[in-house]
Amino acid sequence: MGAMSARPNPEAAAQQAENTAPHRAGFACFVGRPNAGKSTLTNALVGQKVAITSNRPQTTRHTVRGIVHRPDAQLILVDTPGLHKPRTLLGERLNDVVRTTWAEVDVIGFCLPADQKLGPGDKYIVKELAGIKKTPKIAIITKSDLVESKQLAEQLLAVSRLGEELGFEWAEIIPVSAVKDDQIGLLADLIAPLLPESPPLYPEGDLTDEPEMVMVAELIREAALEGVRDELPHSIAVVVEEMLPREDRPADKPLLDIHANVYIERPSQKGIIIGPKGKRLKDVGTKSRKHIEALLGTPVFLDLHVKVAKDWQRDPKQLRKLGF
Repeated sequence: MGAMSARPNPEAAAQQAENTAPHRAGFACFVGRPNAGKSTLTNALVGQKVAITSNRPQTTRHTVRGIVHRPDAQLILVDTPGLHKPRTLLGERLNDVVRTTWAEVDVIGFCLPADQKLGPGDKYIVKELAGIKKTPKIAIITKSDLVESKQLAEQLLAVSRLGEELGFEWAEIIPVSAVKDDQIGLLADLIAPLLPESPPLYPEGDLTDEPEMVMVAELIREAALEGVRDELPHSIAVVVEEMLPREDRPADKPLLDIHANVYIERPSQKGIIIGPKGKRLKDVGTKSRKHIEALLGTPVFLDLHVKVAKDWQRDPKQLRKLGF
């Protein structure tokens, strides 16, 4: 057999180089004052509802991780509570969680809404970030669909200057709109190369590593907050007591029984949550059941009870019991 010609094929060589590019994997967290669009951004990147989103500050209590799977990288998003000047023991614990998380991630994304001026809350956070030397920091201008291009440009400049004043340079500054899915893919493209070389840290299908019970509790809590945010913004905690497949069901018609308690701080709040003739609680059940079934991929029977845990936000023992 004659010798094969060994003329190099430039396309094949490029393809080969691409295939051998190292896979990256690592952790990123989004920070910003409450309501800066962090959870919505996490959901948009992951493409599924994993973090609780609300238009009220301080609803994210658990470190919900969303996982973005890409051929070249795996990006694990850690959703921290907003950093704020604490007023309660819960507040202090949340701030500690934030700082610990910042120290452990590979990339930090600072979120600033396009439609709000840089305020003292933002400066407080960026100042804290300036103290974390090694971690690359990306400034993300969220909600870019809400403003004209001139205002957007001013916001980009303002955040760039703030970095300079505090003696560091942003690795990237990017405007995005999670609602309009604008530049979300590009944001992932910018974060990926900043992650360490590593094989994937989670199996392909995983979207979050939160135990299912915690996510179910978050979905119920979000539904319970829906109509009463103004009256009870932080007084609601939810604990899933048990999740069990219903016995004696045929394999093709499974049913999952979920028993959960909605805790409030005072007896007077019970009526607000339950509503006239139990209507509100029923709505909470219906709404959260839909989300839970979508999350778990199985029909669910949801049994909800409202209980009083007196002043739980200020009581270390109660905080522990409710998972904080």
